[in-house]
Amino acid sequence: MTPPSASSAPSPLPVPDRPAVCGLILAGGLGRRMGGVDKALLPLAGRPLLAHGIAALAPQVDRLALSANGDPARFAAFALPVLPDPLPDHPGPLAGILAGLEALAGEAWLVSAPADAPFLPHDLVSRLLARQGETGSRAVFAASGTRTHPATALWRADLAPELRAYLLAGERRVGQFLAQIGAATASWEAVSYDPFTNINTPEDMVRAEHILGG
Repeated sequence: MTPPSASSAPSPLPVPDRPAVCGLILAGGLGRRMGGVDKALLPLAGRPLLAHGIAALAPQVDRLALSANGDPARFAAFALPVLPDPLPDHPGPLAGILAGLEALAGEAWLVSAPADAPFLPHDLVSRLLARQGETGSRAVFAASGTRTHPATALWRADLAPELRAYLLAGERRVGQFLAQIGAATASWEAVSYDPFTNINTPEDMVRAEHILGG
């Protein structure tokens, strides 16, 4: 199956006075509960799982990149930059976020989201930015219902040194870092399904197929 090229994605939505934002899709997970496969490339409703996240996030940001380790050629069809972890031993999603923050080229903000979340809301970036404007926080993460989604978040560019120090100290937990820096929360309703649903198991994939099928 040939993934659609990211270059065919719509242009970012024009938002007056919106700061520059880079999007980062976290595709570096080891996929243990899916048998150790490259989960981002598994087919969902006729497209790779990753393609659903790209379709949702690309129109909301000024540019988009992937966070992933290993051979970047496996993502070549998506025509996106692939950023490896800047630290060894797979320290988790925060390492990918650090890679994104350190690769910012003039953007004021980074928005991260996991590759296994195919239903990202189309107002993700605007609502994260709005919440940041209300609170003045250096980071804002998503929540739905009673659940929080720390890896789906808005990060200010100048957090990179602090995050690197946190990881070098041996810390890994996303939620703990967000609490440490006083991050705010932006909430969405989970009505018929959670817009931040993650695909972690084959059963999750079946449920996602049913949602996409209406």
